[in-house]
Amino acid sequence: MIRLSKSVVGKAEAEAVAHIIEDVGYLGMGETVGQLEHELEAYIGGGRRCICVNSGTAALHLAIQAVTRPGDEVLVPSFTFVASYQAITGAGCRPVSCDIDPVTLTLDLRDAERRITPRTKAIMPVYYASNCQMARQYQAFAREHGLRLVEDAAHAFGCSVDGQKIGSFGDVVCFSFDGIKNITTGEGGAIFSADEEVIQQVSDARLLGVQKDSEKRYAGQRSWTFDVVDQGYRYHMSNIFAAIGRVQLSRFEPEFAPRRRAIAQRYTELLRDTPHVRLTPMDYAHDIVPHIFALQILDGKRPLLEQRLKEADIQYGIQYAPNHHLTYFKADYELPVTDEVYARIISLPMHPELTDEQIQQICHIINSL
Repeated sequence: MIRLSKSVVGKAEAEAVAHIIEDVGYLGMGETVGQLEHELEAYIGGGRRCICVNSGTAALHLAIQAVTRPGDEVLVPSFTFVASYQAITGAGCRPVSCDIDPVTLTLDLRDAERRITPRTKAIMPVYYASNCQMARQYQAFAREHGLRLVEDAAHAFGCSVDGQKIGSFGDVVCFSFDGIKNITTGEGGAIFSADEEVIQQVSDARLLGVQKDSEKRYAGQRSWTFDVVDQGYRYHMSNIFAAIGRVQLSRFEPEFAPRRRAIAQRYTELLRDTPHVRLTPMDYAHDIVPHIFALQILDGKRPLLEQRLKEADIQYGIQYAPNHHLTYFKADYELPVTDEVYARIISLPMHPELTDEQIQQICHIINSL
């Protein structure tokens, strides 16, 4: 089988976990989490603070909760994993489904502007397939309309815009570190912001709302006398997960990022002239570190491609089911671009252990349709 995605972990990660178990002796949130946060801050740059949590969804949930009040509306593309929507409703807010741009496959600001109401307080663009080329426009849009900007960068760790890493600018940026992302902590996520009030809120909220408990956890202590002034959750990251993440971060630039870029460039080279294929233009040589490789199959050929890939024991993805069609989030209006793209989209295998021969095999199947 050729896997669609996979965790790429090994001896170094196992040794890091063993160190926590055998030498540190404390498996919960402690010094190792603080070390990972500092290392992530140094990597992303921009002087932003980082708070690590136990999933990308938790990061989005806490970020939205920090910048909104229950009942507020949040603009979000329907073409995203349901986690984006659940994070918004989890904070007591209403997700307002928006269409996507047919070229970038990310939030269409013209459509979003039409959906602004007096209750709109935030916008959550999603960097689908690591495409972050609209980041500056989203930032300008939020400023123009007086909205908070929470960027769902689950796909975009390590990506850059104009030489600046995603997370080093903007308002609030959330990453995912689950098992198949650009780096993994096993399960995990992170929130980046220069807003100290946001950072303090999410830092407290990840530990059941206990005020300033993070500082004590980093030192291997606990808060026995404390106050709670807002809703909190058990969203903190563990030392075990942070130990995996520190190793993964050290491997990212020398191993993971160049291989992911090379795979995307090879797919692009082999498929760019295929008449029934539409690629999303991105700069894989410099700016983009792809989490998934998604393309559109035209002329009604996607069902045939799915059949051929199954016959060859090659996994694929259909990412993602539009949220405005899901019962819980159903909208009473149409999003035509989202629906058209969803009918054609397919994700090809993308992970650092994918071989050139496997890429060649996959592209041969596509080109032979």
